[in-house]
Amino acid sequence: MYSTTQQHDSRLLSLDFYRGLTMFLLIAEFSLLFEHLTSPQLEGTWLYALGSQFHHVKWEGLHFWDLIQPFFMFIVGVAMPFSFAKRKARGDRYQDIRNHAFRRAFLLLLLGWALYCIDPGKIVFRFQNVLAQLSVTYILAFLIMRKSARIQIICSLFLLLLTEILYRNFWIPGFDQAWIPGKNFGAWLNILISGSEDGGHWAMFNAIPTTAHTIWGVVAGQWLLSDKAQGDKLKLLLVSSTIALVIGYGLSFYTPIIKRISTTSFVIVSGGWSLWALAMSYWLIDMKRFRKYVWIFAIIGMNPLFIYLFAHVGGAELIRKILLPFSNFIFQWMGALGAQMMLSLVVLGVLWYICYWLHKRKIYIRI
Repeated sequence: MYSTTQQHDSRLLSLDFYRGLTMFLLIAEFSLLFEHLTSPQLEGTWLYALGSQFHHVKWEGLHFWDLIQPFFMFIVGVAMPFSFAKRKARGDRYQDIRNHAFRRAFLLLLLGWALYCIDPGKIVFRFQNVLAQLSVTYILAFLIMRKSARIQIICSLFLLLLTEILYRNFWIPGFDQAWIPGKNFGAWLNILISGSEDGGHWAMFNAIPTTAHTIWGVVAGQWLLSDKAQGDKLKLLLVSSTIALVIGYGLSFYTPIIKRISTTSFVIVSGGWSLWALAMSYWLIDMKRFRKYVWIFAIIGMNPLFIYLFAHVGGAELIRKILLPFSNFIFQWMGALGAQMMLSLVVLGVLWYICYWLHKRKIYIRI
């Protein structure tokens, strides 16, 4: 069992919970639970309204599901100061830590590309996947993490300003309409690199503006790692999240909130919500010491790369196929949709148990 008492001195429990909950939601997508919640049969019900929040907005706007990738990139940033402080404490040299960071970034890029590299009859280069995007945000955040918080924030704002300028002033005809799907700088860069525009209009260039999420995570992690009082740390997180939300939503009247091309307003708003979620986790778990059920989610967060790749490359679908006849037999009294939803919950449970089984045997897949 995950012991919060033993882990408290070496791990930030709120971060374990935050990361684990985010990963739980990510693998829940592969169970098809969210897809069933938005079945036409449920339209007009509270379940349908809830389920719609677990799907991306088609273009402009914000659903809860649009925050999951920012959460993940932000969490990676928060963990970086803790990870590198631990390595320094055991005597690792900076150049060893740096070399490991570059190797990790390369492997993330390779894995992210590999998940989408096959097109019928050819190999293509697409880097919209969260792992490929993270490889860029991770290494850029690492390169400046020894700078002051002010310098790191200035660098993140520069990346957002660069994004704003490129989208608003891109000069090539046909791609000079900043906020129109398939008609902007992000679409042009997709075509330049992969030969085609992504069908969902997800821009590869998103890795640049969303680097702000990982940088802000690093700054937040450094605050939490500092000797400041817990109350002061919480205030920093809450004030920062409030400022980001006010600026982000205010900016949305000028630059729309669009996740698929990671507009500046989207990055700032989602960064604000990321800070707020960390603040609430920190307040509840590390300050109020509510830790009873942390292990349920923390276990998933201890093998995030493995469970994401396993579910993504067909593991969840394989489990579904194996369990389908049993599920249909046991839950047939609930009707077709009810049986499908129960199967999704069972698949999600099996994915969780795999993480639990690995944790009990102290098997952690890392790069």
